[in-house]
Amino acid sequence: MPLELETEILNLTTRHPFIIARGGQSDYRTLMVRIKDADGHEGWGEAAATRFYGETLETVQAAVAMYAPLLGDDPHQLEAIERRMELALRGNAAARAAISSALHDLVGKRLGVPVWRLWGLDAAAAPQSTFTIGIDTAEMIRKKVAEASGYPILKIKLGSDRDLELLRTIRDATDRELRVDANCGWTAAHTVKMLPVLEEFGVTVLEQPVMPHDLDGLAHVRRAARIPLIADESCVTSIDIARLAGRVDGINIKLAKCGSLREALRMIAIARSHGMMVMVGCMIESSLGITAAAQVTPLVDIVDLDGAALLRNDPFEGATITGGQLALPDAPGLGITRR
Repeated sequence: MPLELETEILNLTTRHPFIIARGGQSDYRTLMVRIKDADGHEGWGEAAATRFYGETLETVQAAVAMYAPLLGDDPHQLEAIERRMELALRGNAAARAAISSALHDLVGKRLGVPVWRLWGLDAAAAPQSTFTIGIDTAEMIRKKVAEASGYPILKIKLGSDRDLELLRTIRDATDRELRVDANCGWTAAHTVKMLPVLEEFGVTVLEQPVMPHDLDGLAHVRRAARIPLIADESCVTSIDIARLAGRVDGINIKLAKCGSLREALRMIAIARSHGMMVMVGCMIESSLGITAAAQVTPLVDIVDLDGAALLRNDPFEGATITGGQLALPDAPGLGITRR
């Protein structure tokens, strides 16, 4: 009997407007995917569409509808299902990631084990997660830093004309570890000028300062930097890793970019073969999407999975972050429950 697929729109709201170099908002709509087998098991996944990567809620809905008849009747055929989806309709990474997450959840439940254990991983090896402070007024920045008191590592969004003010405001408010993400908001030349400033404020990691296509710019920054340089928008799938080797210190994997948990595992293996650091990040999404991404965290160096922690109305319970430490559920599959 073929696997059945259903969808549900999730309306999510952040505690504060989430603003990065490309803009921001407070209200987000993601798509929940449910896949059922003939025995009554059900797997869940979430698609967090991002216009930057060419997806909207509507394109995700259309793509998922096209992929649904390709699932077949055996959820354990993960590679074959993903191949069929790619051949039928390329791109649409968030849509495919939701189906991949739901299939892994379903397989874990059928076998009675968590996904991370299915892969032979140690959940206790997951690193601490950062908490992201978006671009805002000085008053709101101080409020956000105070609200994030339980997180020992903060990730600061820069890339505006107020970068120095934001750094000063945050450093005056806390002595915690700071990492910076400019979201393609700088040029290579400006980034090199900013490096001593970042060093002065104790920044320990710099993420994607230049435009995605500017690989030579990344290499120029890396030659001048004394802190790790991580590629995010420049690294979408595993095919991007070889040309980034030597130009950056590491890559940031997001399910909504790469399209599946299988691809995330491939990216980790390929990055390690090039001696690169690995980070796993997220979009603004509920604990459903965050917990799917969290399954790979025992294999990575840097975790930035605070998307659900930024929400007012997370509809799910799954992976938790206490004192910055990420904890994966012990229940079968992804270990997600609905509130």
